[in-house]
Amino acid sequence: MDGNGRWAVRQGQPRTYGHHRGVDRVREVVKTAPGLGIGVLTLFAFSTENWRRPDYEVSVLMRLFKRYIVREVDELDRAGVRVSFIGEREALPADLQRVMGQMEQRTAANDRLLVQVALNYGARREIVRAVQKLSAEVGDGRLTPGQIDEARLSAALDTGGVPDPDLVIRTSGEVRVSNFLLWQAAYAEFAFVEECWPDFTAERFADVVAGFSRRDRRFGAVASG
Repeated sequence: MDGNGRWAVRQGQPRTYGHHRGVDRVREVVKTAPGLGIGVLTLFAFSTENWRRPDYEVSVLMRLFKRYIVREVDELDRAGVRVSFIGEREALPADLQRVMGQMEQRTAANDRLLVQVALNYGARREIVRAVQKLSAEVGDGRLTPGQIDEARLSAALDTGGVPDPDLVIRTSGEVRVSNFLLWQAAYAEFAFVEECWPDFTAERFADVVAGFSRRDRRFGAVASG
């Protein structure tokens, strides 16, 4: 969900204004996803590198995350949306961690749509944590090095048990993955769109998904026909 700050500056507003507007798009995209046949939606909200931003902007973001959770949990629960958080939550403010856990618990039984929110997330550090977890199991004698394969490593990631993404969309015209789901996206299709996140409407979302559905996904094989 890229480009909130730049979008705001172009409107003559402070960067934080863009983050507030970006919340409206989150609400819209989450509401639209099930109708497009999407079962899992992962939103990259805050990366491990985003701590480098100005302190005031980070503070606003943390308050905005908490406010969104508190305000939206009832509606998401009624809509059958399950919410989970991936990333290193221990570094987040304690009050934010608390409402994150409450939202996960409240929506745990829902199955219409899984929304994974990547908060204080970085894919390289995720992979390191997975390797550390498997190494500990080897050290405890519960696992041998030879038993470590792609499936076990996948299961040890923050997204363990969740299917790999079919499509990764990045807004704002930037053409890079920025440390997002590096392992999981090995065979994902990518869509880089020019609109900044506050301009990424439900209609544009549907257009991108429709374009993805027309792609020929070969996974290394030769095209049929």
